[in-house]
Amino acid sequence: MLAKRVVGEDSIIAKRQRLRDIIHQNSLLKDREFLLASGAHSNYYFDMKMTTQDPEGASLVGDVLFDYLTQYDFQYLGGLATGAIAPMLAVCIRSWPDRPIRGFFVRDEAKDHGTKKLIDGHIKSGASVIIVDDVTTKGDSAMKAVRAVQRRGCT
Repeated sequence: MLAKRVVGEDSIIAKRQRLRDIIHQNSLLKDREFLLASGAHSNYYFDMKMTTQDPEGASLVGDVLFDYLTQYDFQYLGGLATGAIAPMLAVCIRSWPDRPIRGFFVRDEAKDHGTKKLIDGHIKSGASVIIVDDVTTKGDSAMKAVRAVQRRGCT
């Protein structure tokens, strides 16, 4: 089911509210117990791919995150594949042309063919980066990305 659009309301507050509604409708699961990546159990789970892969949801994620991130001084945005790819792309797309932000993602392990990269996309050694993810409990996935970019000299 397609979500209803925020008509005539372009404020970031309205966009945050609409995004919250979409997340509640599409991504909040409460129908069973979930085993989390951290090993913990929960009676709810946010399947954020159902929001970040929805046209309106992805657009709102880009708007809301871009608005939030503009307070920080950084060059690149990324995180661990696959969870970081959709929010990173949403922000990169939204950032043009106001404040272009380039993205990257970190693989679980370097490819054994082609470029053999562990980090794919736009990133330069020594840059300041922001790490994103679609869902987190303890941050272990995000920390894999942090360690990979730190090995490149990034902060």
